[in-house]
Amino acid sequence: MTSDATSFGQAVDHYDRARPGYPSDAVELVLTHQPRQVVDVGAGTGKLTAALLGAGREVVAVDPDEAMLARLQQRLPGVRTLVGTGESVPLPDANADLVTFGQSWHWVDVPAASAEVARVLRPGGVLGLVWNVRDTSQPWVAELGEIMGASNAERLIEADAVRLEGPFGPLAEHVVTWQYPLDGERLVALAASRSYVITAAPQRREEILTQVRELAARVADPDGQISMPYRTHTFQAVRD
Repeated sequence: MTSDATSFGQAVDHYDRARPGYPSDAVELVLTHQPRQVVDVGAGTGKLTAALLGAGREVVAVDPDEAMLARLQQRLPGVRTLVGTGESVPLPDANADLVTFGQSWHWVDVPAASAEVARVLRPGGVLGLVWNVRDTSQPWVAELGEIMGASNAERLIEADAVRLEGPFGPLAEHVVTWQYPLDGERLVALAASRSYVITAAPQRREEILTQVRELAARVADPDGQISMPYRTHTFQAVRD
């Protein structure tokens, strides 16, 4: 994973507070094959990890950032956590029925991560990739993207450039549309959790967050609430 992928621990509170979870319809798609052993790579604070938990299912969370994993352990104390990346998962061969990447496959070296996931998966196991992407067909959401800058994930999805290599069948894509309720301060926190904003110079970061705060004031309803349209893209491929 790239160095920017380890920047999120600097803004763990913003990330945990403001990043959306995943709609149940998308999670059910990822779990279609009824896995028992799941490895969630790039788990962060556990947004996807929590959704993957269920009766008879063991989930291991892997992330390169110890600060993010510490927050995950606070939220999900029963989940085993490991420091690792998509290219280096500290688990034995043929250990999992499902390996997931929520908001994280765009950080990996695709050939190396594909080979590593294939190693960790049992034959017939599934690689699941999930992204929450803001629906920029609404003008104010497009304006928000112009203020914050497009993310690597958004560029990847828009370019139809999600790829993997190695012993996998074709990628099957599904899209779930939904609305994420939040208020102005959470929208600002959402912007503050973006890697581009985290790594920006302090003056530039403050300029971005001020513009987001002004936008939030314009688009909020009389009660101060905002509804953010999202499209959750899920991709699945079976290990041969």
